[in-house]
Amino acid sequence: MNSRLARLQPYPFERLRALLSGVTPPSIPPIRLSIGEPQHATPDLVTSALTGSLAGLSAYPATAGLDAVREAMASWFMRRFRLTRLDAGTQVLPVSGTREALFAIAQAVVDTTRSSPVVVSPNPFYQIYEGAALLAGAEPVFLNQTAGRDFDLDLESVTREQWNRTQLVYACSPGNPTGHVLDLDGWRTLFEYSDRYGFVIASDECYSEIYPDESAPPLGALEAAHALGRDTFPNLVVFTSLSKRSNAPGLRSGGIAGDAALLKPFLLYRTYHGCAMSLPVQHASVAAWGDESHVRENRTQYRAKFDAVVPMLEPVLGIRRPDASFYLWAGVPGGDDEAFTRGLFARTHVTVLPGRYLARDAHGENPGAGYVRIALVPGLGECVEAARRMVEYCVEYCR
Repeated sequence: MNSRLARLQPYPFERLRALLSGVTPPSIPPIRLSIGEPQHATPDLVTSALTGSLAGLSAYPATAGLDAVREAMASWFMRRFRLTRLDAGTQVLPVSGTREALFAIAQAVVDTTRSSPVVVSPNPFYQIYEGAALLAGAEPVFLNQTAGRDFDLDLESVTREQWNRTQLVYACSPGNPTGHVLDLDGWRTLFEYSDRYGFVIASDECYSEIYPDESAPPLGALEAAHALGRDTFPNLVVFTSLSKRSNAPGLRSGGIAGDAALLKPFLLYRTYHGCAMSLPVQHASVAAWGDESHVRENRTQYRAKFDAVVPMLEPVLGIRRPDASFYLWAGVPGGDDEAFTRGLFARTHVTVLPGRYLARDAHGENPGAGYVRIALVPGLGECVEAARRMVEYCVEYCR
């Protein structure tokens, strides 16, 4: 077996199961706010396109995808991020969900013939970044995101020697779990580092379509690059998904866009990787990328949940409404996120995720410790009931 597998840490939800093992919650309906799995209904236009294309199951799909799906994705990227041009043939690729592609990009980018490669990621983070770095043969290095820095990336915490060895940087904006969005100055600085040290930026933007203000969608990396005159998107690849945008996590459909010089060898890697998207899924994806009405309705539902839940939780938890995404990153009374999670489950049958499970010890701290991630993915009624139970728990047991 690949010896690097031994370096992988248990996934956060495995750790959560172990934490809650042996705990008997009260006999009331469970409410799970621990996993970011969208629970709104998948739009009819997606399911209809999928079932109407089942004849495509009899054919092998091309890894590069149909012209139609690449064109639909390119059109969406251009509309959403106000781009003047994006070539569907060379700057866009369909992928089998962002998890697969975010993992694969490290395998394609990291060059172990160069001395001690480094992959940098935010901290807290989506654990795929770390696993991808380790299995690619790179050293993971972390950028702590803390409330004291307004959850910005602390680029100066990485040494010059580490930056000189860096080959890939993962960015996540809107952030998981903080909901923080990088502004134009933040992107400018990250692009300057990329130019100076020659690393690739993998921008994970799968939460970009869940935001509170219809008139102010979050800035994306492509949009920032365009605003800064970087219209060929040098050393930049953006990852997005239909899972959150269109409530279709089981579709396993996402898209990437960016530097054509990176996407060409990445496509070559993917032809060997065996991850072509089936034709029915491609047709369903075309339908999803071409429609915004269901996405606006999705945001309306999340907005209602934040409007109801945030005022309830603010007096008892250290929360702020995120810039985007469907998470609350909540500071817990007493600062012990594991004890809070276990006690909350035992008393209320509500499940959240300890923040330390989403982070690593780096630069003298674990920036997830003392927080829990709350995913507002169930319906409005369940989210309000969960908030009511959390308030009751905090008042009665967290003094």
